[in-house]
Amino acid sequence: MKNLGATGDLLEQVRARQARYDERAYLFVLASIEYVQGRLPARRHVSGRELSYACRDFALEQYGLLARTVLEHWGIRGTEDFGRIVYALVDAGLLVTRPGDREEDFHKVYRFDRAFERGYVWTGIPGN
Repeated sequence: MKNLGATGDLLEQVRARQARYDERAYLFVLASIEYVQGRLPARRHVSGRELSYACRDFALEQYGLLARTVLEHWGIRGTEDFGRIVYALVDAGLLVTRPGDREEDFHKVYRFDRAFERGYVWTGIPGN
């Protein structure tokens, strides 16, 4: 991945090509990559499936019960959208793929209604 300090202009190019997503959707996917990498014993390539689950976990950690609403506000309505965003970032030169990687690896990894609503565990307010 390139230096994220130089992403501003590149994100503008990405959004010009893929205008269906809010800029924050691209930044969220990049942050989700860092999120999953921080939980691995060593940095390595992650699959579309792994990244889809990392996006779910990171969204739940950041936004709790509002995770699905926030993602949908940015234009993300299914795991296929994570794939479209990743491949737009690949086209812009911000990410790279490995042989065998496909945008289809992100298709129907999980359903948003199940991933963000049914399984959410309320942690409550610390100290109460």
